[in-house]
Amino acid sequence: MNYIKIAFVIIIISVPVCAQFNGNRFSVSVNAVYTTSAKIYLSPNSSDEIIRNSSFPLTDIVNPSIDIRYRLYDEVIIGLSTEYMKHAQFGKNLTVFVGNNTQTINVEDGFELIPIELSIHYLMPFSTEKFKFLMGGGGAYYIGSQIRKFGDEDISNIERKAAFGIQVSVGMEYLVRSNISVRTEMKFRDPQFTVKSKYNKQQVQYFGRTITLAQDTFDSKINVNGVTFIAGISYQF
Repeated sequence: MNYIKIAFVIIIISVPVCAQFNGNRFSVSVNAVYTTSAKIYLSPNSSDEIIRNSSFPLTDIVNPSIDIRYRLYDEVIIGLSTEYMKHAQFGKNLTVFVGNNTQTINVEDGFELIPIELSIHYLMPFSTEKFKFLMGGGGAYYIGSQIRKFGDEDISNIERKAAFGIQVSVGMEYLVRSNISVRTEMKFRDPQFTVKSKYNKQQVQYFGRTITLAQDTFDSKINVNGVTFIAGISYQF
């Protein structure tokens, strides 16, 4: 049985890889990116485990990206990509003072994120002249900030920690012409970063009422934990 497995691997490795992309080494692609979900942890430093692990969910995140790749060898491609993600949704996430009483109000919570990812892609042996199948992975640097808006209030991010991570992907390209292809990709990653924010004022006009905030600053943790799907057009040269 082991001999059969070894023979199978040798056959797969020996298959000619139709990976030349017609002799082109560089490619640039413009993509649409869809991420299924993310979470904002509103009290990440709480001593209460339940409060610390409670999160506000965000879904259906769509953003643009650009990807530049260089073919080192027939089967090995190195790539550098970046995106601009911005997404926010409404939720009852903030408790404030209204006169002598407290009330939980609806605020717009979200994030901005710029992932910068360096990847190595391997062209699978069963690729053909038209269809290219790739798998890859690499490291990433994440630049992020939080969004919070309500009434006439906004926030300023006063402290952001650098965030790093890894990602893996599988993808397919179909060559429409000798130097133009349609690209689809599925990516697994887990960007996570923390941020300290400050309210720009303590008293806010909210639907005709004056509300008072309970604190000047607050900490948050953002985790973009969903599966990522990518579709785009690539130009090879």
